[in-house]
Amino acid sequence: MGKLEYNSSRPPIEVDDETLVHVKIVMGTKLRRQESFMMTWTADSPNRRRMTAWMHPSIPLIIEFDSDPVPAVDPRRVERMMGSLNARGELILDDLR
Repeated sequence: MGKLEYNSSRPPIEVDDETLVHVKIVMGTKLRRQESFMMTWTADSPNRRRMTAWMHPSIPLIIEFDSDPVPAVDPRRVERMMGSLNARGELILDDLR
């Protein structure tokens, strides 16, 4: 289970490494293009709240993998994720697991 930390303002978001390797590519592509977007996930807390963050290129992002080596990338999965993100303007992590 890897971690995605955004702006260091909350505990890291836990994402399985296989999904995280694909999220890393999608997020990196969007942010490299200076394209902001929303990202939504269910927080790991007793009440399991849904949280949304505005992802912006100027805000620090740290991605940590637990597995070594990092899982293989499926280009078709990246394309599906990017298509979904571009269509709705939001990356919903719960839909990717």
